[in-house]
Amino acid sequence: MEWLISLVAGAVGGNLGGALFKKLSLGTLWNSVLGILGGAGGMNLMNAINATTESGLVNQLGGGAVGGTVLMAIVGLVKKVMGGKSS
Repeated sequence: MEWLISLVAGAVGGNLGGALFKKLSLGTLWNSVLGILGGAGGMNLMNAINATTESGLVNQLGGGAVGGTVLMAIVGLVKKVMGGKSS
């Protein structure tokens, strides 16, 4: 269940990142896909560095959302630098 929460939080984070960083946005589909991947990475990173709180839900939501936003922004920035057209 914790994976599902992190993946959904990542998708939401990727789309929120796309809304915040419009010039880096890749469109709803790719923001979601990258958000899901970033959510999984964010959760793994939180577990790897043993960053825990009283509520595991906070870790799952925070790690997923931040990971999703960061990965979407990185890929959007790379695409922009390489001359790709953003959505």
